[in-house]
Amino acid sequence: MLTDHQIETYRRDGYLVIPRLIEGAQLAELRRLTDQLVSEARGVSANDDLYDLEPSHSATMPRVRRLKPAMFKRHAFFHDLARDPKITALLSQLVGPAIRLHGGKLNMKSAGYGSPVEWHQDWAFYPHSNDDVLATGIYLDDCDEANGPLMVVPGTHHGPVHDHHANGRFCGAFDPQTAGVDVTKAVALTGPAGSMTIHHARLVHGSALNRSNRERRLLLHEYAAADAWPLMGVADFDEFNGRMVLGEPTIEPRVRPAPVRMPLPPADHQGSIYENQRGSGRRFFATYEEQAALAD
Repeated sequence: MLTDHQIETYRRDGYLVIPRLIEGAQLAELRRLTDQLVSEARGVSANDDLYDLEPSHSATMPRVRRLKPAMFKRHAFFHDLARDPKITALLSQLVGPAIRLHGGKLNMKSAGYGSPVEWHQDWAFYPHSNDDVLATGIYLDDCDEANGPLMVVPGTHHGPVHDHHANGRFCGAFDPQTAGVDVTKAVALTGPAGSMTIHHARLVHGSALNRSNRERRLLLHEYAAADAWPLMGVADFDEFNGRMVLGEPTIEPRVRPAPVRMPLPPADHQGSIYENQRGSGRRFFATYEEQAALAD
């Protein structure tokens, strides 16, 4: 369980790191299935419901930057891990006794070229009726400042929701200089393999290119209190309730004031955040192609 100090830290700063929460056979299976899915990407030539591919992906050199939610249907292990009591018991101390899984994916920063993610707030993608919404990240690999860790700006979940639009359309990123966010204060969330990060949905965060010779893979889950309802609506009520991971569902949303800017009109480049951010203006993290050009 979380200590009172950890809970206070999360409320104040908007994030936590829980070292080595997932270990042993469970961590080994997570890595094995991930390796298997990446290997199977050799037969895939374009993004689909499971794979988001690096621009440099090929059949001879499979390069995957994200596994999408279809992985939950492909392997029961991923479905079960998102509901593991080791995880849900901790989250219940932060968002309450009834919790719904909003979504999940596995971001992969492969050695030397793993794609960056520009500064953003998750809340901009999926605002809810209240902000008892957070994301967890499980590191499959040891993570330090060299291999593209998740970086967060402490306390920014208490501030505004910044404009994640460019040229009038949602793009999944914002300009921290224009918004007055000092990203030099960003903290790298590092830790050994099996560690779990937790960050509030309104917290400003991003991650740089993996410049090391080691992988950095991060299994992300987004969770919400059961009475936090997505403002973009519920397409399938039974599926929605089927994503409960703890406690009972409710049809009585709790409404609490929180700044909201809807992610509309939709991004020109639909798909994952990597595709959305192709439409952003100024970029703050170098890409593999830009880094290679500098090296030449």
